[in-house]
Amino acid sequence: MASDKSKILVVGGTGYLGRHVVAASARLGHPTLALVRDTAPSDAAKAELLKSFRDAGVTLVKGDLYDQGSLLSAVKAADVVISTLGSLQIADQTRLIDAIKEAGNVKRFFPSEFGLDVDRTGAVEPAKSIFAGKAAIRRATEAAGVPYTYVVAGYFAGYALPAVGQVLSRAPPSDKAVVLGDGNTKAVFVEEGDIATYTVLAADDPRAANKTLYIKPPANTLSHNELLALWEKKTGKTFERVYLPEDAVLKQIQESPIPMNIVLSIAHAAYVRGEQAGFEIDPAKGVDATELYPDVKYTTVDEYLNRFV
Repeated sequence: MASDKSKILVVGGTGYLGRHVVAASARLGHPTLALVRDTAPSDAAKAELLKSFRDAGVTLVKGDLYDQGSLLSAVKAADVVISTLGSLQIADQTRLIDAIKEAGNVKRFFPSEFGLDVDRTGAVEPAKSIFAGKAAIRRATEAAGVPYTYVVAGYFAGYALPAVGQVLSRAPPSDKAVVLGDGNTKAVFVEEGDIATYTVLAADDPRAANKTLYIKPPANTLSHNELLALWEKKTGKTFERVYLPEDAVLKQIQESPIPMNIVLSIAHAAYVRGEQAGFEIDPAKGVDATELYPDVKYTTVDEYLNRFV
């Protein structure tokens, strides 16, 4: 029964990933709360999103990350808190940790992560500092004694796959594709709704308590060369591959403005260093989402690319 499932509060629920987490939580039968600053926004798109939340049975809780009273009240109403706050608010999650610690009733906290594993990255700047900020939130969570799950998911499909893995283009390749490194390093691509589903499934799962949940679907762990070959097969076209060696990638990171330098430094970690897929999960610290939840029919890269053909 739904009442047997934990009450989930999503902070950042109207954001890019947050809306998927809210939807997954409601769909999977959790009493779901979404913290929102304005329950009747003038922005039409946001108003429509909040209507979809209400239609799914989600409770909108008026509050603000920067108003500790409303934040504490929202946290007290939940068993699990999932943060999907954006990069500019990562450091301010200490306010959320403080509220969780004061409330004393939260049995699991998911800080905003969902990308690379920030405790085992050798990313260069500016990604290095961004990941250090996420790692600092992990340490603050642990220091506060708050039970946690950290979710690591590689690339969001909606960011990486419309350009078939290219970082320097927003569209699929027509005559040539730019590849960082030699193109043979494996990366991971996960559809946003699937990230949300695995995250919510872990909320009540003791196997994911105080662990990192790695979302690395086998069918979605491909090298850039494999990804491009798949696209060629789908379109019946072949195109030239332009390979950028690592020193050229590093030079471009240094010379690019914000946000391209951030995008490139993350891509360097993924496509050149192989940080999304090139490791074994330490069972003392992490669990594999696709092994914990083998019944989830995740969207494969192959299926995802069909929408662009």
